[in-house]
Amino acid sequence: MSRIDLDHIWKIYPRGDVVAVQDVSFVCKEREFLAILGPSGGGKSSTLRMLAGLEDISKGTISFDGKVVNELGPAERNVALAFESYALYQRLSVYENIAFPLKARGMKRSEVEKKVRYMAELMDLVPVLDTYPAELAGGHQQRVSLARAFIRKPNVTLLDEPISHMDQRVRAELRARIRRLHDDLGLTTIYVTHDQAEAISLCDRLVILNEAKLQQIGTVEEIWNSPVNRFVAYFVGEPAMNFVDGMVENDKRAIVATSAGKAVLPFTGTLEKQYISSKITIGFRPQQVTISRKKVDQGALVGSIKIIEFQGDTSILTIKLANEGGTEVKAVVEATQQYQPDESVWIQIKPDTIHLFDGDYPALQRNGSPKG
Repeated sequence: MSRIDLDHIWKIYPRGDVVAVQDVSFVCKEREFLAILGPSGGGKSSTLRMLAGLEDISKGTISFDGKVVNELGPAERNVALAFESYALYQRLSVYENIAFPLKARGMKRSEVEKKVRYMAELMDLVPVLDTYPAELAGGHQQRVSLARAFIRKPNVTLLDEPISHMDQRVRAELRARIRRLHDDLGLTTIYVTHDQAEAISLCDRLVILNEAKLQQIGTVEEIWNSPVNRFVAYFVGEPAMNFVDGMVENDKRAIVATSAGKAVLPFTGTLEKQYISSKITIGFRPQQVTISRKKVDQGALVGSIKIIEFQGDTSILTIKLANEGGTEVKAVVEATQQYQPDESVWIQIKPDTIHLFDGDYPALQRNGSPKG
């Protein structure tokens, strides 16, 4: 078990002077499951490799339980690693692959047997312990890789997109097993992924990275309700947050010009006076709107349905607004609600679900949290 502190970490590759990680600081608490989420090239894997001791740190410090580990290698840090590639020993059986870290420590055979059997039961690998990696399907190989990583009871477990290339059903199963292992063994785990559904289903808190910089850290609820900038607002959530150009009329209302007249959108929160009468971007999530066929005088935008995507219990509507430029937005509705293409509808938006953005950053303080 370890608390991990990253203090103003940089990774600069000398060739080409490429900044892969720029001044990143955050804390992973003891026994926390922390997910690092972001697009490709955002700095996730470089951050993880510095945590593991596989990459030198250009600036800043990394500490485990208050001890700076910058100069320590992976073995000295007692970290367990699992990557997208299985990296299994092909000439060793499944049993021998899982047992390898324990035997390398010189652990007694009886203790190795006990631990391997326990881990194999958790990962449903008992029937294949005597087989070799080449004989296994991808899902089973990844289970072996994860079992080998977790069996060490490391100070820190680092997982770099270990299930990203699996099919959806296998991924869902492995996610559940990873979280169970984390909880049962009392581990501190950092999980890197570009898949937000994966991160949200696993983590206690999210770290959002983009363009080598830390964007936000918090629980899913905190990031969902109070994104610190437009990137986070757009990146977290599926479908993504909608954005519509508008203007602030006063400290309680925004307006959007439409072919049906001025649409008035009341909002809650504290707005600085400098934004009154200025252009602004209005954000709202597809999951937090209500669709109506009847005209709504306030708190709604009018548009026509262009695409209907059936999702099982829900449907996603793509709606072209009657504003300048015909902005397309999305709404999530129950699948039992039947709509037709080109049907006119009103999108009702509650005041406490509206986000206002000045460029990339919020113009509005929400729930007492400052602008990012």
